[in-house]
Amino acid sequence: MVDTEVMAYALRAMTEEDIPQVKVIDRDAFPTMWPPPAFKRELKNNNLAYYLVAWDTDRGHEEWTMETGIAAETSDGASEAPRSRMAGVVRRFLRRPEDEAFEPTEELLVGYLGIWTVLEEGHVVSVGVRNSHRGLGIGELLFIGSIEQSLLLSCTRMTLEVRVSNEVAQNLYKKYDFRITGRRKGYYTDDGEDAFIMSVEGIDTPPYRELLTELRSKHSERWGVSVRQYD
Repeated sequence: MVDTEVMAYALRAMTEEDIPQVKVIDRDAFPTMWPPPAFKRELKNNNLAYYLVAWDTDRGHEEWTMETGIAAETSDGASEAPRSRMAGVVRRFLRRPEDEAFEPTEELLVGYLGIWTVLEEGHVVSVGVRNSHRGLGIGELLFIGSIEQSLLLSCTRMTLEVRVSNEVAQNLYKKYDFRITGRRKGYYTDDGEDAFIMSVEGIDTPPYRELLTELRSKHSERWGVSVRQYD
């Protein structure tokens, strides 16, 4: 049980100003899966995509970087920490037109999640949490957000892919009644690992809404009540 009734982290829709920090979160969470998704193109041109960010309601980004000594992000989402000359050459070579500079948000973003909606299905395409903020209930908060956002978009089912070796994530998804329904061979390009397909049906039904209400309550009891804002 947490000492406070309000969680220190909240959810909202991602904006273009969030892209610099989200890129760093993505690279932090998936260092071998590079380059990152084309977030600007997803936000501006993909009508099927919906992205959420989790942010720290107590500390801003500048305050956090000063406290921790972790290098701030540049406008294109790259860390200011020193890197090799070859890494810089590779980054410039793979730089895409949508990777233009933005004035980054002043909030400290700690995680993100992306969903694609096709017909009545919400598909979780990516989720990442800063390494420095894992174990604080943020990943589950984002997952709750993915279900709530899917319901707002009139979805009746959800799917996702997860590494076969990632039992921690699988257990979280199973708690929300997702079940393994398939396997994609060599799905992950960095090491060729397989992915399980996990799915849940009837998220709009009374029994599932009851389950979601129960699990949200348990999350709030442990981590505090969270503020969640959707478009």
